[in-house]
Formats: sequence, structure tokens, C-alpha cells
Amino acid sequence: MQIPYLLLSLLPAVLAQDALLKVEEDESQSLLWGTYRPNLYFGMRPRLPKSLMTGLMWYGVQDLSSFRNMRHSCEQGDNLRGYTWTEHDPRDGGIEVLKDDLNNLDLHVEWLKTHGGDHGGSWSVRISGKPLDPSRPSMSSLIFYAGLDGFGSLEIDQEALTEVPEVPIVLTGRTPELGEFKMRIENGPDNSYVRRGRHWEDFVHKSDKTHVAGIVVPDGTVWQAKDHVSRAIMTHVEPLVTRYGGTQAGPDVLPDAAFLLMLDDEIVPGANLYAVQKTFEGPFSFDIHYENSDVKQTFDAQTFGTSLVAFKESFDDRFKQIFPISNDSAPGLFEFSKAITSNLLGGIGYFYGTSIVDRSVIHEWDEEDSVDTIKPSGGGPELAGPTQLLTATPSRSFFPRGFYWDEGFHLLHIGEWDNDLSLEILRDWLKLVDEDGWVGREQILGEEARSKVPKEFQTQYPTYANPPTLTMAVSAFIQRLKEQADPLSDGLNLQSLGLGGAQLPLVQDSSPTHGDALLKNPPAARAYLSSIYPTLRRHYQWFKRTQKGQVKQWGRTATSRTEAYRWRGRTPDHVLTSGLDDYPRARPPHVGELHLDLISWMGFFSRTMKQIAGYVGEDDDEAEYAATEKAIIANIDDLHWNEEEKVYCDASVNEEDESYHVCHRGYISLFPLLLGLLPADSPHLGAVLELMHDPQHLWSPYGIRSLSASHPLFGKDENYWRGAIWMQMNYMALASLKNIYTQRLGPHQKLAQQIYSELRDNIIKNTHKEFERTGYVWEQYDAVTGEGRRSHPFTGWTSLVTLIISEKYPGF
Repeated sequence: MQIPYLLLSLLPAVLAQDALLKVEEDESQSLLWGTYRPNLYFGMRPRLPKSLMTGLMWYGVQDLSSFRNMRHSCEQGDNLRGYTWTEHDPRDGGIEVLKDDLNNLDLHVEWLKTHGGDHGGSWSVRISGKPLDPSRPSMSSLIFYAGLDGFGSLEIDQEALTEVPEVPIVLTGRTPELGEFKMRIENGPDNSYVRRGRHWEDFVHKSDKTHVAGIVVPDGTVWQAKDHVSRAIMTHVEPLVTRYGGTQAGPDVLPDAAFLLMLDDEIVPGANLYAVQKTFEGPFSFDIHYENSDVKQTFDAQTFGTSLVAFKESFDDRFKQIFPISNDSAPGLFEFSKAITSNLLGGIGYFYGTSIVDRSVIHEWDEEDSVDTIKPSGGGPELAGPTQLLTATPSRSFFPRGFYWDEGFHLLHIGEWDNDLSLEILRDWLKLVDEDGWVGREQILGEEARSKVPKEFQTQYPTYANPPTLTMAVSAFIQRLKEQADPLSDGLNLQSLGLGGAQLPLVQDSSPTHGDALLKNPPAARAYLSSIYPTLRRHYQWFKRTQKGQVKQWGRTATSRTEAYRWRGRTPDHVLTSGLDDYPRARPPHVGELHLDLISWMGFFSRTMKQIAGYVGEDDDEAEYAATEKAIIANIDDLHWNEEEKVYCDASVNEEDESYHVCHRGYISLFPLLLGLLPADSPHLGAVLELMHDPQHLWSPYGIRSLSASHPLFGKDENYWRGAIWMQMNYMALASLKNIYTQRLGPHQKLAQQIYSELRDNIIKNTHKEFERTGYVWEQYDAVTGEGRRSHPFTGWTSLVTLIISEKYPGF
């Protein structure tokens, strides 16, 4: 039988799309459950808008005051000595170590998944603790909770609520997305309970019992579990206070905190939030087993322990292969590198809800723009969505939400560990791009996310951009594909079908822990790229349309009359949209400004879009991007190089309506090099390298400073981007030096090699030292002392140090 030629021509694309759908189906199961509540010290949830959510809270019961410091959400004010994922793989499990000095508690949280079935598999958690200081008392009350938002049922087996601690607490439930499931909460074998203290005799029958509360909470408020549980505890406290002397009774009269601060064992009919409380003295452990009805394999105490050992060994072996460390590295560097990678992966969160968008605002310095550039509409802030997003987060304590320009760097690191996971996250971000091509620079989705953001920063504006870093992840993916054998072949064997041609693309067997299914199936990979390409192009065109600058006015001349750019939405002191918030810019602001960093980003954006278009066969688009990239590189010199100062600068317009350069030596001055746009044979390369390496300006023993040490604003005012050392900027410098400027023969090759070697060494030594000293990696590092500053833990782009250690620079 003859098969029509049209069918033959369509077959490769159809098979590739089928292969992609199979990969996506597997991904949705392998990655359904995870520690996707990174704002909590520990919490599990599925990637579902409204479903089952779990979490952990604890407080000390040495005295009554510790209750006011109940641990639940990650807070810098909690002053934990550290909370670190020592191992974490979103597909398999993880180990988190928390050191709580206030409560004298060394707490470990260990979790593992079992795969199978159609509802994301099952998982188990072991929560164990011991005194940080054995010479001090350590009495801890821990509360694990599970709550259900949306449709479904969640019930507790009340027959299991006995006074025997060995009997597990059992929750059962069902939702449309998860099917039937149950949760077993059972004690470990060697726990000690509080059996002493004031009025012990009145509570002897309760002290070693697991206490519970079943609470009815409004839909969408399970995230407020701490408030709900605290109120439940207070309903137990109030009558006891009256019984033992009333509100005037002192702490020496009331029962000890271990007996007073209990859940009241009341199960309200129709409850959708269950809290399970266990109180211990000294070392303890207990397990939570979530078991889906369609998964045969489940854990018990013994199999969990042996599986955890196997997980850790496998994780270490794989980590050494992916992120190698030289044998002569400093002691502890392997554990440091592993921890910051694990914390990046453990900081991935799933968010769902509305956002606040204001489409009516035009900033004062944008009012003169053409209506073709800025089109306001609407009447003020309004709720948009709801939408959903899987995203890595910069800081679990301070920034537990999605940030556009951070995410590109996150995905470079995640993609090296788990290629397919990075593409899942990228796809979620691209789904947020609207019909105009805009995506908000901060994704503050839902009330829980908004609760961590000051009101003045909650609203997003559709004329505001952010550095377009997401394409870094695509570029890195294409690089990985090109490392595979014959990546451009469709791999179709029509002859094997009796049709003549190449080989059928079959998704090869791949462990769910590897996340490399798309790398092993180039046709499916191309289908993925083809599916996201239209959105990326729309996003690119939005940048070109809304962030364009003016070349023809004010006597400017340049190779291209169109390729110039300006960040919208600035104030006299800040350009938040640039990501370099308070970095010095022109004063006063002017509609005729041109920003060096943005034209550089657009050159990088054009280059990566050229790569993508070439890979997916969009030849005309590829030529268009190539021409734009070439024009931008020429215009960077034409519009931004100051020959007198020997430095690249912003441009603005003075009172005489004349264009002039705004030169503030710092990260802005380096952008053409940072993004690999400065040709290796450029006559300006030497000056840029010397500026970078000059200790009077940007060079320090800890990394490249954001602003020259000789600048009058160095370290002044807000001092956010006025000297401090930022890891993603140093990573870009190292990547470009390694991949471009150390490789090209010429008069500056030796200097580039020297800077690369010294800078890499300085970055590794300082971040490792500060991690050892403080227990954290930081948002930034002091330009004078190298000490960690501001948000911590900041295992977003600061975790790029792992790539620096292993000398991997994808995406550049």
C-alpha cells in the first residue's frame, strides 16, 4: 500500500509531538509532589491550585515564652544558626538540617518519594531531633498539619486516637486530582516524653499522648495554619489558666508549658485542617507516610531508613559527576557546593492565585513617549488571574516568590542538574506572558505570597520590563543538545516501517531522577522549542516596542537608527526595572536617556533568539535576529563608548538639549563584556579589563564590586548596588572571560586569563568562608570586608558558586 507523500512529510513532526507529550506526562507525575512551600521551614504540597497542603511548626516548652516564637515560616528574625538542605532532588527526596539555638534543637527533616500510579506517587517524611547542647534542657513540641483547600474530603480515624503513643494517627482523604490517599503519623522507637514539672500529677495521663485538633477553616486559608493552630491551643490554655489561679497567676503557679500548651483533642465535624502534636524531652523521631491508593510500594520505618542511605549515596555520586571538584580543593568545599545546590532545588515553590496589575500608569519621564510605545489603559490597580507558577525562589525567608531576572540564573544551575525540570519551570513562566508580550517582573500570586510583600511593591505595571534572562535557559538547553550525538537529526527510520528513511524516535528509558528525557530525544526537544518559540518572539518584540530609546534626536549618530534602549519606570534615585535598583544614573531623569545595560541585554536577547530560531528552522527570523545583534554591537560603541574616559557609559540629555555620556564606573561599564558582546579584537577590551582589575575601582579580594571604590557615592545612602559584590554579575564576568576572552589570541589574552583565575579563586574562598562562619550564603557581600550582607539564606543566584567551582558556564 502506498502511503501519501504528505503523510510521510508530516510524520516526523507528529511523532516528535507524541514523544514530547509522553515526556510531559511523565514529568507531571514525577514532579507532582514536592517541598513546594519554600517559605516554610518544611511543607509538602502538589502542583495543584487547590489541594492538600502540609507543614511543620514547633516551639520549645522549657518555658511559656517560647510559644510566642513558634517556628513555621522562614523568618530572618528567628535567628536560626542555619537551615540547610544538605541533599535535595525534587524527584526523589531530601535531607534538611535546622539548628535552633533558642529551643536548643538540632532538627532533621528527611523525605523520600516512591513513584508510580496516576496521582504523583507516595512519599514519607522522618522528623527527628536532639539537643544542640546536651548540657542544656531540650523540650520540644512539634505540630505536623495537613489541610485541604478545594474539593475533596479529609478525615481522621478517631478510633486510633488512644493514649498509647505507639498507635499511629491515620488521616484518610480523597480529591479529584489525587484520588484516594491516607496519611500515617507514627512515633519512632526511642522517644522520651515530658514526665516532670509543675502539676505533673494532673497531666500524667496526657504527657506522652499525641494530641490532635480538627478545625474547619475557610477555603483558601490553609496557608494560615499557624494562626488556626495557635487559636486551637489557646482554647486549651484559657480554662487551665482560670483553674490554676486566673490571669493574675504567675508562671510559678501555672502548669509547665509542656502541659499547658497542648491541643485540646477536639475534632470539629467537617474539619478540613488537622494538626497532630507531639511533645518530647531529649532526642525523638516520628514518621509521616503519605500513601496513594494506586501505589503498591510504601515505606515502613526500616525500609525508609535503608532507602534514605541509598538516596544519599546516589545523590553524592551523581553530584560528583555533574559538579566535579578538584582533589586539591579546600576541605568542606564539596559539602558546601552540594548544600547550596540542594538549597536552590529545595527553594523551588508552586504558587497559585491572583496578582495585582495596574495598566493605567505612565511614569513622569515616560509621558513624552509615542503612543505606539506606551499604551495605558484601565483605571488603576486590579486583580488579574488567577495563574499558577512553578519557580525557584531567591530567598526562602525574604523573597519566597518568583522573580523574572533571578530566574534565568536559577535555571542555568537547575538545568545542569535536571534539564527537564528547568524546562518545566521555563514553560510555566512563558505561560504568564500576555498577548502583548509582557510578563510581570515579580510574580506575587495569591494572598500567601502577598503576605510577605510590602504593599507598595505588590502592584505590577505592564510597561515595566526586567533583564530578559529567561532565554539563558533556552541557550543552555541548546548547548546541552549539541553535546549529544547528531542532535539535529530527526532520528526517523522510515525504512524500518517499510517506508524508507531514518529511525523512529522513541523516548528512551530514563530514570526519573535524571531529568534528561528531552536530551535523549532530539525530536521531542525540537518540538518543545517550537512550542515555546512564538511566545518568546512575542516577548522579544514587546521589549523592542516598549523599551526603545531615541537615536535621531539630540544630535546622536549611530550605525543603526533604531537600536537604542531605555528602561521605563525610573525615579530620580532608582531604576528598579533594571535590577540594579539604586545604581547611579543620570540626574535628573530624562526621556532621552539611553541605558547601556539594556542595549546589552537586547543584544544578548537577539543572539539567543537567533540560536533558537536556527534550531527550530525559522530561517527568516534567524537572519532578522542576526542583523539586530550586529546593529546593537555597533551601536554600543557608537552611542555608549566615551573615548576621553575610556569607559562605556549611559547617555542622557542636558539642559541645552545636547546628548552627553553619564559615566559611573561599575557593573554598568562592564555590560558589553559581561554579556559577551564586546568583540575579542575590540580596541576597547584592554580598558574594560583594566577597569575590572583595578583595586581603586572594581577589584577586591572577594569579587568585583558593583561601583568603583573611588566613586563619591560608593557605600552611600541605600547602598544596595553602590559597591556591594553580587554573585550573578561575577558569574557573568567569569563566564565571558572563560568562554571568550581567555580563548582568543591577542594582546589582552594573558590579562583575561589572570583575571579569570584570580576572580574565580576569590569568589570561591569568600563565599565558602562566609558560609562556614555564618551558616548561610547571602544576597550580597560587603565590598570592603567580604562579609555576607542583607537577605539570608539567599540560595537563588548566589548558588551559582557551584557552577563556578566546577567551571561550568552554560548559557554564555
